[in-house]
Amino acid sequence: MNTSSDDASSTSESVSDNDSDNVPVIKKSKASTSAGLLSEHNKDNNEEESINSMHRNHPPSVTLEDMITDICFHPKLDTIGIASITGDVFMYKYNNEETNLVSTMELHLKACRDIEFSEDGQKLFSTGKDLCIAITDVETEKLVRLYEKVHEQPIYTMTIINEHVFVTGDDDGVVKLWDLRQKGSEPIFSIKEVEDYISAMITNTDAKYLACTSGDCLTTINIPERKLHLQSEDHGDELTCLGLFKMESKLLTASNKGKMYVYNWGEFGLHSDEFPNATKKAINCMIPVTENVVITGGEDGIIRAISLFPYRHLGIVGQHNFSVETLDINNDGTLIASSSHDNDINFWNVQYFESLNVTEPQKGGKRKWLEHNLPSSKIHNRSDFFAEL
Repeated sequence: MNTSSDDASSTSESVSDNDSDNVPVIKKSKASTSAGLLSEHNKDNNEEESINSMHRNHPPSVTLEDMITDICFHPKLDTIGIASITGDVFMYKYNNEETNLVSTMELHLKACRDIEFSEDGQKLFSTGKDLCIAITDVETEKLVRLYEKVHEQPIYTMTIINEHVFVTGDDDGVVKLWDLRQKGSEPIFSIKEVEDYISAMITNTDAKYLACTSGDCLTTINIPERKLHLQSEDHGDELTCLGLFKMESKLLTASNKGKMYVYNWGEFGLHSDEFPNATKKAINCMIPVTENVVITGGEDGIIRAISLFPYRHLGIVGQHNFSVETLDINNDGTLIASSSHDNDINFWNVQYFESLNVTEPQKGGKRKWLEHNLPSSKIHNRSDFFAEL
């Protein structure tokens, strides 16, 4: 959920979250009198208000003055943490009517690269370009622990393994394992098996293997034995993000060329499935929303939903003006948040995936489904707009 650049800036206007949320349904009036026209007009207004209410069941957007580098939902509360290029972390409380800034924590001297909440939500872990790891008490906003200059290169990504152990990966391909029960600032394990930056890391409930993407291969580490487990075949394109599906039995990774590869968990040498590059644009981030549906954020600014088994593009969840860099999902799985280089956080209600039939046959061909707007999108499909004219 990180951006690949901490030094970029953007002054572009963000997409409006007001009038663009919904396009009113146009109906052809059959009334021939002014009274009939007025009645039809009132009916249309009521229907439009109903549609607006349905599609605005998400918090308003958040806009920062500085570039957003990561986002993370609180695991218990309706709160989202937002990391910035200045090194600060902003905490916002949200509901469907408003998003309010409740605290600002100045945690790093340089760009804050990654933020993660502990499982109980009491602590916030953060990493920065200043080579530091900070652990902060969320309620008191006091620093609990600080690891200073613990990597030689800036830390790019971080993953919490359990209540005691977490892992960091840096721009030079170094992975370090940390145990909070240990005193001092030394990791319990360090390994470097790749030359490129560590773009993403993930483990499952058992926490036996840690899967890391870097460059064109997948590297797995045996966590209990603290050693390299296996490296995959070269993919020929840069792997960018990871997700777990099918009760953690499937590992999905995506690339800068828009391809996706599926691994059976525990069988990391060779991928079991490969999905083609539908748009040939980089997939920067992904988030599972069901055991079978992944939402991806693309270089083209489009947030798409994809069914994995069967493989099928379900449509567009939302849009940004620029490349989508971060995605996260809230504690009850009903909202996702996304950010782009326009310094905005947008929220999208994805509750409809609970009842979405992903096995329904496609109509209209590949292009139509790549451009199909799902209920969370702020843009209506043209066919919907003209359906009742």
